[in-house]
Amino acid sequence: MITEIARAKLNLALHVRARRPDGYHELETLFAFVEDGDVLQVEPADTDSFALTGPFAAALAGEADNLVTRAATRFREAFGGGGHAITLDKRLPVASGIGGGSADAGATLRALGRLHGVPLGEMFDIAAALGSDVPACLLGETAIGRGRGERLEPVPGLPGMPVLLVNPDVAVSTAEVFTRWDGIDRGPLTPDPMLGRNDLYAPARLVAPVIETVMAWLDAQKGVTLARMSGSGATCFALFDSKAARAAAAAGVPQGWWHLETRLV
Repeated sequence: MITEIARAKLNLALHVRARRPDGYHELETLFAFVEDGDVLQVEPADTDSFALTGPFAAALAGEADNLVTRAATRFREAFGGGGHAITLDKRLPVASGIGGGSADAGATLRALGRLHGVPLGEMFDIAAALGSDVPACLLGETAIGRGRGERLEPVPGLPGMPVLLVNPDVAVSTAEVFTRWDGIDRGPLTPDPMLGRNDLYAPARLVAPVIETVMAWLDAQKGVTLARMSGSGATCFALFDSKAARAAAAAGVPQGWWHLETRLV
């Protein structure tokens, strides 16, 4: 059995540059990953099967066609390998801006690659066809993403940096957030996330106004070095200057909000 962590994805910065003729948006983003996420297990089997466990399993229940099963199908079409029994322990909220299904698909490809001896570099075309964030989630390292996000340039990260993720128990549609983007190009990405921004923050607040409440709460915590919304929301995050500061903030997360204490990898 192969086990892979589908690490939560953060956009330390996310600059939307233009809408493309193919309907996607031209992006520049700084991807980072934390050490925690969903947990995926794969083992050979006579026939394919997919099982869900975990606190957020109900949100995907009944979806026989999802990014995990699609990733497994595309892998077999490209490399063979027969049937697989896949179990996904769904620990991250869905539609929350932290990778979710894309991280699960990336973990599926990594697990199948380990199981069948397929190098990581041979799976990026499959990943790109599955979704814009899947290549970054397959890589699982700090990187600048361009194009739809699939053109990756690995860069030094901030490994070990304490992080607190907070979601107000709200699912946000990425498509709806993008339709509310104002279309203004506010300039290119810089390597320093402190100087970046998330261009989807303003339209996401229109979809889910509670996001502004979460950001105000994070900004008010002691020891925060950077607070920002990830992706299209509604999950927001804060980087802290110490584990103690992160723990103190986590102890005061308002009731009803999901949160995760973790660190960057």
